[in-house]
Amino acid sequence: MATTSNAGHPLPYDTYCEAIEQETRRFADAVRGADPAGAVPSCPDWTLAELTRHVGSLQRWFCTLLSRRVQESPPNRDVELGLPDDPRDYPDWVTAGVPDVAAVLRNTDPDAPMWTWGEEGHARFWARRMLFETLIHRVDAERAVGRQPDLDPVLAADGVDEFLVNLPHAGLFAPGVTKLRGDGETIAFRCPGAAGEQWRVRLEPAGFRLLSGKAAESVPDTAAVRGRAADLLLLLYGRRSYQQTVFDVSGDATVLDRWFDHTAF
Repeated sequence: MATTSNAGHPLPYDTYCEAIEQETRRFADAVRGADPAGAVPSCPDWTLAELTRHVGSLQRWFCTLLSRRVQESPPNRDVELGLPDDPRDYPDWVTAGVPDVAAVLRNTDPDAPMWTWGEEGHARFWARRMLFETLIHRVDAERAVGRQPDLDPVLAADGVDEFLVNLPHAGLFAPGVTKLRGDGETIAFRCPGAAGEQWRVRLEPAGFRLLSGKAAESVPDTAAVRGRAADLLLLLYGRRSYQQTVFDVSGDATVLDRWFDHTAF
C-alpha cells in the first residue's frame, strides 16, 4: 500500500491549472440563477452570495500573491475585486475572472520561491491550494442547490494529501490546530483497493505530524478510517462525519473525536 506522506506533488502543475478552471466554472454554474440569499448548509454562517464572493475574492488574492511573488506574509488581503453591485451577478463575476487566473498560473514558474503559509515554499503551493479551496466550495454550492456532487478520485486523493501535509501549519486561521496534542496515538486514513493510498498522522506532546517512510508503517494504528478518496476529502473538511456508513472505522473513537474537534479548516 502506497503512502503519501510529504509535500511532494504527485500531479503535474498543468493538471492543477486545468482543474482550477474546470472547478471554477462548475462552481459558477451551480450558483447561477439560485437565490443569492439561499443558505449553504455546509457553511452555516454564509449565504450563496457570500460563498460566491469568497470564492472569487480568494482566487483574486491568490493571483495577486503569485503575480508579485511575495516573499513575506501580506499584512491584509486587500485586492481590487470589481465586485458587482447586484449579488445575482456574482456568478458571472467569478467566471469573468477565469481568464486572468489562467494567465497568472500559466505565466508562473511553479518552482519560484515565495511566501506560503504551508509546507511548500514555492509558487506551486498556491495552485494546489487554490484548486482545493475551489473544489470544496463547488461541493458546498452544489449541495446547497440540491445537486449531487461528484469528485474525481485522483484529485480527491491529492486533496487528502494536500490537506494533511499543510494542516500542521494552519494555526494562523485554524487556531484549534495549535492545540491538537497526544501521546503517540496514530490515526490512519485509507483508501480501499490494492492500489489504495494511506496517510498516517501521529499525535505527539508538541503537536502532530504526518508520518513518512518506515515511520508510517512501523507503529500500530490507534484509530483508522477507511473510505473512498472523495469521502475522505469531504470528511477532513468537515463535510462528512466518520460515523456515516460510507466509512469503515476501527480503533479508539475518542482519538478521532479529538482530531476532528481541533481540525476545522
